[in-house]
Amino acid sequence: MARETSLTGVEQFFDDNELIVSKTDLKGNLVYTNDVFLRIAGYSEKECIGQPHSMIRHPNMPRSIFAVLWETIQDGREIFAYVMNRCKNGDHYWVNAHVTPSRDGAGTVLGFHSNRRVPDRNILEGTIMPLYEKLLAEENSHSNRKTGMQSAMAMITDLLKDRNQEYDEFIARL
Repeated sequence: MARETSLTGVEQFFDDNELIVSKTDLKGNLVYTNDVFLRIAGYSEKECIGQPHSMIRHPNMPRSIFAVLWETIQDGREIFAYVMNRCKNGDHYWVNAHVTPSRDGAGTVLGFHSNRRVPDRNILEGTIMPLYEKLLAEENSHSNRKTGMQSAMAMITDLLKDRNQEYDEFIARL
C-alpha cells in the first residue's frame, strides 16, 4: 500500500475533462474505482477493491479536513473539499472532490460516491495550501494526535464562524 512508500514530492496531474470516481461502502472501503482513479493513483483494480479509501491518504493532508468531510457525509449531506492524495509510488495529486452519500430507493445511505475534478490552481496555491499547512502544523504541534486534531478543528470552526459560513460555502466562495 501507499502508506509504506516514501514521498517523492512529485505532483501528478490529470486533464480538465477527466473525472476521478470512486465509491465506498459505509465504512469507507472501496467498492468501485474508475480507470482515471487507477491510472493517477497507480493501482490496479484488484489492489483497490475492498481496501479502505484512506489507502491514498497523503500524510501532509490535515486529518481535521477529513474529520469535517466524514462528519458531513455521515450526517447524510454532500461536501466539496480540496484534497491531496498519495499515489502508490509516493507521488501526489490534488483534487477538488465532491463527496455525496449513495442512497437506495427508500433513502437509506448505502455508501459514498466521490467525483474529483482538477482543482483551481489559484485557489489551491493561494488559499488551500497555506490553510492546510497551518492546520497540519497545529495537528503536529501536539504530542497527542487527538488533541492536535481537536485544536486544528477549532481553527476551522473559528475560520468558518468569522466568515459566517459552513465549510461548503467557504469552498464554493473561494
